[in-house]
Amino acid sequence: MALYLALFAVLWLGTLGAWWLLSRAARSAEMTRMRERLAGTGKQKRRPKREKRKAPALIDAVGAERELLVVRLLRRFRYEEWARRLIEQAGLKWKPARLAHGCLALALVGTWTGMKLAPAGWGWLVPALAAALGALPVLYLVRRRRTRLMKFEALFPESLEFMARSMRAGHAFSVSLEMLHREFPEPLAGEFRRTFEEHNLGLPLETALIKLSQRVPSMDVHFFVSAVLLQRRTGGNLAEILDKLASLIRERFKLRGKIRAISAHGRMTGMALTSIPIVVALLLLYLNPGYAGFFITDPTGRMMALAAAGLQLVGYAVIKKIVSIEI
Repeated sequence: MALYLALFAVLWLGTLGAWWLLSRAARSAEMTRMRERLAGTGKQKRRPKREKRKAPALIDAVGAERELLVVRLLRRFRYEEWARRLIEQAGLKWKPARLAHGCLALALVGTWTGMKLAPAGWGWLVPALAAALGALPVLYLVRRRRTRLMKFEALFPESLEFMARSMRAGHAFSVSLEMLHREFPEPLAGEFRRTFEEHNLGLPLETALIKLSQRVPSMDVHFFVSAVLLQRRTGGNLAEILDKLASLIRERFKLRGKIRAISAHGRMTGMALTSIPIVVALLLLYLNPGYAGFFITDPTGRMMALAAAGLQLVGYAVIKKIVSIEI
């Protein structure tokens, strides 16, 4: 019976992880639209396919892994671009093929485990366990990206004030970018060092800043890039702009903290209402397997269990939408 409890716990975690990924996809779409506005691609027509140039071999990030079978199969779904961006935002040096192979290997392990250990009538656990284990590398990357982004945002206002002070002291904007990676810790230092090196090697500053906003999916970074690009086109005191932007970001942090404190009760309520039915079901399976087995062995019981799980997800999504307030 302990095995049954462990399998149900894994299935529950996999379901919550899949829903969390879907909720993050909406925010990623909003970030993509803002990056397109920054890059000026929203009003430009797409080039025909015959005009697209192939990247030089020396700067081709994929290299020899283009010939791998998994990558060739997933290229039609734009997997390489998505995986490379996720790995880059997480601050790791993985390859897209390595991520695909890891997910596939864990999915195979989950399939083998489910086929060997699942009792009769529990065949539905095999694909569920395979999906849950196969999603673990992606969930790890998403969590690492979130942690890295939080560290970056915590250091970002202070870095803007540092840039403003260095420009008032007579340094150019590009020199202040170089000084940032010497004075601040990771991950902020690494991102600005890469921006400075790209600009120092000949990339226009506007393009280097736009690539920075693509690597760091933060609204504050998009504000910073928009302010710098607008100042370079229209003129003005960039040091004063950066000081005001740093103050604005700090006020947003304070307001975000107050909102999280006020909405903490709603978040706890959502977690409690979602967890209680699962805990009760596990207790029933442990204390009275014959009574609770109806929802596993009987076709009608399985349909009722799936409907209940779907309604639980809908209820959690509604509560999550209510308590999630973007600043």
